[in-house]
Amino acid sequence: MNRYEAYGPTVLRIALGIIFIAHSAYLKVFVFTLAGTVGFFESIGLNAPIAYAVLAAEAIGGTLLVLGVRVRETALALAVVAFGATWVHAGAGWVFSNEGGGWEYPLFLGIACIAQALLGPGALTPSELMRRESRPAAASG
Repeated sequence: MNRYEAYGPTVLRIALGIIFIAHSAYLKVFVFTLAGTVGFFESIGLNAPIAYAVLAAEAIGGTLLVLGVRVRETALALAVVAFGATWVHAGAGWVFSNEGGGWEYPLFLGIACIAQALLGPGALTPSELMRRESRPAAASG
């Protein structure tokens, strides 16, 4: 592995984390409002607690990804959320810019989460940084 390969999964991890945080905090809370989000979930036959669970999964999961904590497990949990969103938007067509949002974007997020789970956390995780600090300094000659 070259010295930069570990940063590919890192970039993916941080990007996914930011996207999921944005979808929870910004989109579902500030744009659609919490009441509007719950109302949408209920309008498609899902109970209100599922809306809160999705919001929490996106916010907490996104934060964990950015921080590099429990990345494989978190990515798999968020894949379930993304594939659920794919199902929700399936009737609106392919392109996510369609009215009602299409299914290509949440499908891509789900696949990216699976890739993240397979790749692992990459660099700049708390455990990697702790390992770096605990290594003895190289002897200078």
